Order: sequence, then C-alpha cells, then structure tokens
Amino acid sequence: MAEYKNPFIEERADPFITKGTDGTYFFTASYPAAGDELHGYDRIILRKSDTVRGLAVSEEKTVWTAHESGIMSRHIWAPELHFIGGKWYIFFAAARSENKWDIKPYVLRCKENDPYTDNWEEMGVVGKTEGDDLSFRCFSLDMTYFEHKGKSYLIWAQIEGDSSLFMAETTREEPWKIITKPILLSRPEYDWEKRVYRVNEGAAVLKTEEKVYVFFSASGTGAEYCIGRLEADADADLMNPDSWKKLSRPVLSTEMLQGEAGPGHNCFITDEDGELLLVYHARPSSHLMKECGTFCEESLYDPCRHARIRKIRFNESNEPVI
Repeated sequence: MAEYKNPFIEERADPFITKGTDGTYFFTASYPAAGDELHGYDRIILRKSDTVRGLAVSEEKTVWTAHESGIMSRHIWAPELHFIGGKWYIFFAAARSENKWDIKPYVLRCKENDPYTDNWEEMGVVGKTEGDDLSFRCFSLDMTYFEHKGKSYLIWAQIEGDSSLFMAETTREEPWKIITKPILLSRPEYDWEKRVYRVNEGAAVLKTEEKVYVFFSASGTGAEYCIGRLEADADADLMNPDSWKKLSRPVLSTEMLQGEAGPGHNCFITDEDGELLLVYHARPSSHLMKECGTFCEESLYDPCRHARIRKIRFNESNEPVI
C-alpha cells in the first residue's frame, strides 16, 4: 500500500485529483500568489502520473494562462478537472482586471482527448437558465460537478450576505450551463463557520450506497479554515433543501491536527491500491506564529498552503471518518 508524505505538494492550495478512463491520475490546484494578486493566481497547471504517489514528483505543465486584462485576468482559483460526456472540462474561478473581486465561475473544454498535452477552448462564464436572477449575480467561485442517478449537478459558493453553497442541475452535454434555478444548500450557521469571515465554500462530493455527502470549507483562509459536512439519503430528491442535513461540528480543523493549520478545500480520490483518500490543503503550524517564511497579513497571499493527503476509513455505520 502506498504511503504519502505530507506535505504532498508544497504551495498548491485547493488541490484536485481525478482519474482518467485509462487509469492516469491528474492533479491540479491553485497556483499561488505572494503578497498580492499581481504576483500569482495567473495560470492553470496540471500534473499526470500512473499513480497518485507519482503526482508528487511528476512534471508540472501550464495548460492555460490568464488574460493580460479584462475577464479571466485576476484571481485564477480552484481549478477542477472533470471528464464529462466523453470530454475533459476545467471549472475555475476568475476575476477581471477592472474589479479583482468580481469573481465568477468559468469553464474550459479540451479540444482533443489528452488534457495534459492538447489545447483548451474557453467556454466562458457558466450560463444560467431563463428567469434565474440569482446565480452568479455576485462573487461566485469554487464550482464542482457530480452525477447521481442519471442527473448532473453543479455546486458553487456565492456571497449572498454570507458566502453560501448553492446547487443546480446541469447536463453532460453542456456542463457549462445550469438548467434549473439553484437551491440554497448551506449557509454559515455555527461559530466554526464564522471565524474571521462567514463562509461556506469549496464543496466536494463523496457518495456511498446509502448517502451523498458534501464536504465543504468554512471560515477565513488562515488557521481558522476547517472542513464541515452535509449529507442526504442516496434516494432523496437532492434538489429539495430539506433532503440535506449539516453536522453541527467540523470534521477536520486545526485543533484536530499536529503540525498543520487551516485544513480545507478538499477532494476525494481512490488510489491504485483501492484506498480512498482525502486530498486537502493546510498550512504549517508555524503560520500561527507568523513564522512560515512567507507570511502575509492577508492570508490569501501567503502561499504556504500545501497539498496534503490522508486516508479515509468508514465506521460501523458506514460513515466516512477522516
């Protein structure tokens, strides 16, 4: 069984690993910025390997670069690579040079079959259905895609008073468009979701035979960052907000760790040995003392968020345990 060193890949926040149909593993993440948004957050990178462990040492390639100005020119955040309907897509967040906080979700589509070597085309900002005056009308980011029982869904974070999670249906044929009005999936309610900032973001989906789980990140992006969990029955109507229940406590936080601070923005992947892994980022504990070597008062511009891996087990109730 593979063992994973931590940090797994340094200075790569919002890590995302997926597996291609041929068994190849791909890694992407936010390319960091130091000091301000003009010194990074300006590209989308990929790594590939036959094994998850090999991603740590594989060559990293820039597959898309931010525009010099206008849309998609600032704050290129949290890319996710998905294989949908026989094509590769990258979902990511970006702002425009005229307003670095006017952040929206965008989509790239691979023109051929290999996301690592082929060219990408810009599908633009995610589209919405007629009569939808809510989706993406303000700061929106961290979009993820999943399928369940023949339907396709998008989840993203959007500031509506607080940064909250919204979900809508999409299609495999055009996953850059939503086809329903969104539902409010989760908003900050508990103290651990409101530290420094009132935030729910960074959704990641894990399914079992009994449940659909949505893990998400909460609070500010420093040591207060943590991971919470929502769940719904696998047979429930996922577009009914009443189908979802939130745990009242985080499932991973600084207080639960040694040598790490601010765990968050995770994904899940099963490695070549069949082990289910939690892939997430966290800072070194030295960040708490401002001694991480890259410390910046605005934590978004301290690049010390490192990609890390932990194995997942299931308890006697078949619930995932980090």
